[in-house]
Amino acid sequence: MRAVPLIQIDDNKNWQTILAEAVRDGHELLRLLQLEGSGLAAALGGDKQFPVLVPRPFIALMNKGDEQDPLLRQVLGLQEEELQVPGYVTDPLGELPANVRPGVVHKYHGRVLLIAAGGCAVNCRYCFRRHFPYADNRIGRKQWQEALEYVAGNDSISEVILSGGDPLLLDDAALSGLCKQIADIAHVRRLRIHSRVPVVIPQRITAELVSMLAQTRLQVSLVLHVNHPAEISSQLVRGLDSLRREGITLLNQSVLLQGVNDDPHVLCRLSEALFAAGVLPYYLHRLDHVQGAHHYALAHERIAELYRYMKEHLPGYLLPRLVCEEAGQPHKTVLMV
Repeated sequence: MRAVPLIQIDDNKNWQTILAEAVRDGHELLRLLQLEGSGLAAALGGDKQFPVLVPRPFIALMNKGDEQDPLLRQVLGLQEEELQVPGYVTDPLGELPANVRPGVVHKYHGRVLLIAAGGCAVNCRYCFRRHFPYADNRIGRKQWQEALEYVAGNDSISEVILSGGDPLLLDDAALSGLCKQIADIAHVRRLRIHSRVPVVIPQRITAELVSMLAQTRLQVSLVLHVNHPAEISSQLVRGLDSLRREGITLLNQSVLLQGVNDDPHVLCRLSEALFAAGVLPYYLHRLDHVQGAHHYALAHERIAELYRYMKEHLPGYLLPRLVCEEAGQPHKTVLMV
């Protein structure tokens, strides 16, 4: 059973205010969780190039006094991130060669990814883009127009994926304007939004956001990133319900992480909790080998053991596809276990 929330969130605050009040220091995070005297305090680090950033609603879901809390383990920077480990690189997915325009990554046939925002609401320590050159992909109005012209000039593109960073860091007006411009491109049929913001700041699912996504001619999917059932708060469930009622397809992708969800019962509970919230489990990713995240990696044998258990205990529609991404490949690689 989860503990009573340590931090009470004022429901009258908007999501931008909550983001501005996010915790940006590992020592402060440990203090809020009553862990300032724990062994974690001496192990803090890894945040010089990739700072700690955790919104308070996400902290409220953590267990106070628990050094092994699975949500804490995802966001607390530690010294071991500074180790240089062979095989762990700054661009594990080979995205830089596919960064065809500022703000545009075109790796796969039929779909293109737009870097809609260069920041996130939470800095997950295993992020495969923790070294991505966002400074080179900050685009103004002229560059946005060039990005959209790139999409308009390639009629093989039927789907635009908004990613980042996190596209839901755009305010409703900016996001609405971008979506309208995408919808004006006749051969684009689908809009996919990848976001972790609703998980860590559920207040981001505003009535304006729901209305805007419901009104576009595009088929809209929201792909969340939830790794542990404890991340699914009651407020998130309410927000997702409002999206689902408007016909928004809700999917989830997770990453297998040592010390977070490397437990077959946790993974099965996650699929069940997602589906209860109207979200279909979509992908279960093997950790991308990004520099600084080696300590989250699981051996292939352990991954196979976990996934076999899931196959034996879940109906097929609750079983996410077990995949990894490999640089230079034209699609995700399904792992055979």
